[in-house]
Amino acid sequence: MTRNKTSYLRRKYEEMDEQGETWPLKQLETASRARPVVEGREVIMLASNNYLDLANDVRLREAAVDAIDRFGVGAGSDWSIAGYTELQDELHDAIAEFKGTEGGLSYQTGFSVNAGLLPQLLDDGDVYVSDEYNHGSIIDGIRLSPADSLVYEHSDMADLERVLRSARSDYNRIIVVTDGVFSMDGDVAKLDEIHRLAEEYQAMTYVDDCHGEGVLGDGHGITAEFGLEEEIDFQMGSFSKACGGFGGMLAGDQHVVDFAYNTSRTWLLSAGYPPAVAAANRCALEIIDEEPERVRDLWRKREYFQSELEDLGFDTGAGETPIVPVMIGDSKTAKEFAERLFEKGVFALSIVYPMVPRGGARIRNQINVGLTETDLDEALRVYDEVGRKLGII
Repeated sequence: MTRNKTSYLRRKYEEMDEQGETWPLKQLETASRARPVVEGREVIMLASNNYLDLANDVRLREAAVDAIDRFGVGAGSDWSIAGYTELQDELHDAIAEFKGTEGGLSYQTGFSVNAGLLPQLLDDGDVYVSDEYNHGSIIDGIRLSPADSLVYEHSDMADLERVLRSARSDYNRIIVVTDGVFSMDGDVAKLDEIHRLAEEYQAMTYVDDCHGEGVLGDGHGITAEFGLEEEIDFQMGSFSKACGGFGGMLAGDQHVVDFAYNTSRTWLLSAGYPPAVAAANRCALEIIDEEPERVRDLWRKREYFQSELEDLGFDTGAGETPIVPVMIGDSKTAKEFAERLFEKGVFALSIVYPMVPRGGARIRNQINVGLTETDLDEALRVYDEVGRKLGII
């Protein structure tokens, strides 16, 4: 019998599972909405990125169907070869208008923006200065670059200045990279201070706004929140969260966009996403522009839910956005908490190592505007019951 050369992976998985650090998958049986059916059970959805409840919006569906009628199901090729349609041009113009920049570009995913563009922006002798809590796609993208990288303590502006001061004399070019909204804690980057320090130390700025579009700045993201649309050098984001669609985006000066699609291997060497996706993405940007009340309603519901959780005695950590964590600590306890919530009709995800440091496990709640006050009150009742049974409150 041939020896199983991959058996070491089984052992690694079993060790991860024993520590409560694996990710069991749950099957969604309906469209993503406020009360979907998951594994045969209707649940209150607190685990999706669908902040503005657009993933199943009839207008996005109609735009997608119209695009299928015109252009078929698949792009047929990479955008750089033969898969590019007028829908992409329309979407790119919409991105630029939405983000208040000269140019816009869509990517196959948000991850592929960071993994494909960051390796191309700097050379040997340059340096990235990155927040320690930045998304894994930023970390991977920087690792692929010939440039060096330096890390500053999370949202610590004094430490950022210390790193910039030391880097200014040692490197040719510097880019400060930060998430806009940090996806595990729900806190917001101090983008105004980051920009001020970058200007002082002649550095460029790159912000990952995947959890900011549709949420901050009346829906236009963190640069609009701080009035920095024309000041941040590289703005990237996602259509797969508040926009309810799929894919990533980049916004900046037109020469930045031109450089990006001519050098990002993720853009050049991956098939374009279906025309239906491009049409739905553009529709989502229009809806966010035309219906600012969606964003206001999202924040109202978020404030209510977090306040009520805290009144029950839960620790909501650093959350200040529709990402509302409930801090647990131990990974196994967090996973058990999430399972008990699910059994009682509330789907909220446990976040464990390596997504967060060991000892920092939490339940991540993500509010979406489709949730009613009745939904939120029922979720809070279940939280109260499970939290008391597990001794969390």
